[in-house]
Amino acid sequence: MTSTADPARLQPLRLGPLTLDVPVVLAPMAGVTNVAYRRLCAEQGAGLYVCEMITSRGLVEGDSTSLSMLTFAPNEQVRSVQLYGIDPATVGRAVRILCEEHGVGHVDLNFGCPVPKITRRGGGAALPWKAALLGRILQEAVAGAEGFDVPVTMKTRKGIDEDHLTYLDAGHIAQESGCAAIALHGRTAAQHYSGQADWDAIGELKAAVDIPVLGNGDIWEADDALAMMAATGCDGVVVGRGCLGRPWLFADLAAAFEGRDERRLPRLGEVADVMRRHAELLGDWMGEERGCIEFRKHVAWYLKGFPAGSVVRSRLGSVSSYAALDALLEGLDPDEPFPVAELGTPRGRQGTPRRVALPEGWLDSRGLATLDAEAEDATSGG
Repeated sequence: MTSTADPARLQPLRLGPLTLDVPVVLAPMAGVTNVAYRRLCAEQGAGLYVCEMITSRGLVEGDSTSLSMLTFAPNEQVRSVQLYGIDPATVGRAVRILCEEHGVGHVDLNFGCPVPKITRRGGGAALPWKAALLGRILQEAVAGAEGFDVPVTMKTRKGIDEDHLTYLDAGHIAQESGCAAIALHGRTAAQHYSGQADWDAIGELKAAVDIPVLGNGDIWEADDALAMMAATGCDGVVVGRGCLGRPWLFADLAAAFEGRDERRLPRLGEVADVMRRHAELLGDWMGEERGCIEFRKHVAWYLKGFPAGSVVRSRLGSVSSYAALDALLEGLDPDEPFPVAELGTPRGRQGTPRRVALPEGWLDSRGLATLDAEAEDATSGG
């Protein structure tokens, strides 16, 4: 995809008191955007790197798993956290805890998760259908950050499906509630991650509100980010699946927004070095064995398109020590060129469209609803 955007005209992204010279945000991804991966990405280029999603209830109740996720790397200039919740008062308390006790400088609220176990209870991408409830949650979140000069933003999808769109209403509600910005994934919950993202919807939202709009969906390369901003007028981009196994994408994005043409095409030896560093950073955080086990999920993403061989891939997917990882990485051909055929292609989960699971009678009214507490689950996505 070729961009018509003029980098010289692109403005820094302003989120309340925060200014991002490179208007790029790393999307929170469960089990991926932990402190190790955020540090790796932040070493590549400037941007805002958002922690894995944390539930408001877990934070308020002092859940040890939730608290352990609030770990930040030395190179994270802004501590950014995505929060998920369904109860306005609990969300407000959670935001205050983040600001007061953990030095968080940006809070994002997730209303984009399409996972059935969440939406069938009215949470995630289903919640914006209840406009009044959405407004109350956002108002309490903004109130919780009051006095700390911390911007609150929200992320959402187009809607439940093409017959039940909510993104324009959500934009107005976010603006009226005092949110600093809204991010739109250009897919409905019914699409999950299938098909193409609707960039036109991002442009429509940008035209409808005065607060900054961030675009999300199908940014596989740095030039896609420029193209999205040119096509939609959005103020910044949110990058998710495109960076899986490719933390250097943020170096490409920084170059693109600075008007430079260079793009990273690392040979397999360079990729192996990044893989080793990623595993070591995970080990620094959770111990060598657990870190190596956690690293396994990243192997297929790093090696996507490289002729590494099924046996090596399988063995890399079962490592539990640095020594085992080193032995396997040393067996890769360091001069193997980057598989350029993979550029611009989808990464990570895709799936197929499916009917959205919703509470009985959910679509009958857009009025306030009382949600099942089980809707607040530690499942990320959007």
